[in-house]
Amino acid sequence: MSNTLFFVLILNYHSVQELNTQGFLTLQDEISYKLLKIIEEEPHLSQREIAARMGVSLGKANYCLKSLIEKGFIKARNFYNNNNKVGYIYILTPRGVEEKISVTYRFLKRKMREYEDIKAEIESLKAETDEFKKPGTRGLRDEQ
Repeated sequence: MSNTLFFVLILNYHSVQELNTQGFLTLQDEISYKLLKIIEEEPHLSQREIAARMGVSLGKANYCLKSLIEKGFIKARNFYNNNNKVGYIYILTPRGVEEKISVTYRFLKRKMREYEDIKAEIESLKAETDEFKKPGTRGLRDEQ
């Protein structure tokens, strides 16, 4: 591995660790947020349906569900559907409800920060385009 690539990997690792300690949402948190939200709203969905709603593969949905079960955030209960097939209903545990609240807070915090960043960028772009509207400068309409 080249020194540059190694440095970038180390830098990225520390950046992620810094973000995590500041309470910002990680990619895993975003997946957990989506999964916990789906389970809370529609606990009867199959893993295939959950995967489709999340926009991930069936294998990833299965992996994430197992992970949340192992952490004690959800429980899976067997039931028989209309076709006499065994299905599962996923239930948030009290720990799962707490985790959903926590991850929702971090999700909201991240989205608010993104909103503020976009708002600042829009203001900057407006100021930049206002320069074209001043008398004596070539405006945007002149270029079209």
